[in-house]
Amino acid sequence: MIAAIRGKWNNASVRSKLLIAFLIPNLLILAVNIYMYASVNSMIARVDEIYVVNVSLNNLSDDLTLLQNSMREYLESKGTAALNDYYTAEQNYRNGLAVLDLKNSGAAVYAMLENIVNQSENYLRVAGDTITAKRGRNVEKYKASYEETMDMYSDLQTCIYALNNRQFKKNTADYSILLSSLRFMEMITIIILVFIGAVNVTVVFLMTKSMTLPLIDLSRAANEVAEGNFDVSVETGEGSDEISVVSKAFKQMLGSIQKYIAEIKDSVMRESLLKEHELVMENRMKEVQLRSLQAQINPHFLFNTLNAGEQLAMMEGADKTTEFIENMADFFRYNIKKIDNDASIAEEIALVDKYVYILNVRFTGEIHYSKDIDEDVTEVRVPSMILQPIVENAVNYGIRGIDWEGHIELKVYRENGNVLLSIRDNGIGMSAEQIDRILSGEAVGEVSADHAASNGIGLGNVIERLQIFTGQRDVMEIHSEGANKGTEFVIKVPLHV
Repeated sequence: MIAAIRGKWNNASVRSKLLIAFLIPNLLILAVNIYMYASVNSMIARVDEIYVVNVSLNNLSDDLTLLQNSMREYLESKGTAALNDYYTAEQNYRNGLAVLDLKNSGAAVYAMLENIVNQSENYLRVAGDTITAKRGRNVEKYKASYEETMDMYSDLQTCIYALNNRQFKKNTADYSILLSSLRFMEMITIIILVFIGAVNVTVVFLMTKSMTLPLIDLSRAANEVAEGNFDVSVETGEGSDEISVVSKAFKQMLGSIQKYIAEIKDSVMRESLLKEHELVMENRMKEVQLRSLQAQINPHFLFNTLNAGEQLAMMEGADKTTEFIENMADFFRYNIKKIDNDASIAEEIALVDKYVYILNVRFTGEIHYSKDIDEDVTEVRVPSMILQPIVENAVNYGIRGIDWEGHIELKVYRENGNVLLSIRDNGIGMSAEQIDRILSGEAVGEVSADHAASNGIGLGNVIERLQIFTGQRDVMEIHSEGANKGTEFVIKVPLHV
């Protein structure tokens, strides 16, 4: 039995051992405290109950005196206030009689209480007759009745005093017994707590000893290895807890540590050379890409060409063509001018307006576009080119090819210290999987069967630039209720970035 327990202890984890070492003594202390708390509360409640009867008898005696005095005052003054005092005192006295409960105090005590109750009823009856006679101006009767109540009052006070005295002696004896019990309980509590403290120290010492000895040996070996001495011995325990596992691993590590150091040095050198080569190649690639872009688009030539086309259209009286070319020139000029800069929301909205105009010329007015703009926030700065890619996405993958009238709504408003830019379409909608892939960046660059590229093209770049600009991760939300129910993109930018 002991061997089995020892084996389980050796195989237990360090956390389990520490938990057991903590729980055993604390559970014992908790159990003792709960028992002592219940016992002491029970005794205190009994002590509180001891003198309740004496207090009630004292109050009853005071109420009787007040009743007799209020009756005398009424007989002397016959005032309404004195009569009200009498009735109040009478009710208080009756209430005091009702709360007395001495059924568990013995037959003799209960008989004395019954005698007081009976005398009180007679007294109250005679007192009532006295008040009635006084109110009826029957002088002889109320004087005789008052004399009778004086005698009955004296007898009642004597009986109450005798009962109070008898009960006080009994309560004093009970109090002495309870006080002795409390002192005995206090002594027992001290003895138990001292015993538990000794057990606690013993248990913790024995439990921690089995855990600290391997750690001390491992620390000694580690200090020698730190000084460059790898020829050290490490004692490994028989168990399978974390300390034993660490000791065994440390022992195995000592045999090959120098070889590992050499391999790490060689690996670091190779990795450093590879990193350096990668950085050089990356810089050259960026340079090639930049030159390629510059070769593909010559802004000066593009603008001159568009201006020439605009002037030609004006000369021919083609006003719509002139407006179209002018919007195209402004669109491309904005793209090139703002590509590495931020812009105001107003500038971004103006670009969207031009983009939608160009699309409607191209697709003969198929795109219905509306705006709801809070003009107070249009000067807030945002990264450039964040609205147009989303509108383009809504056109290409939202309302293109639907059987009903396509509509795009742009809304700008403030909420909870942020500026929200909402682009909503009534197109084919998105699934939850598509939304998750776009927000996580997985959809960028994918090709689907339905479209040349997925809905994520350009959106990943927008999200990344917004995150860098605002310093926040939560910069875009996408909402869609499902197929053919439209999609809403909501950009969130702090009001004061």
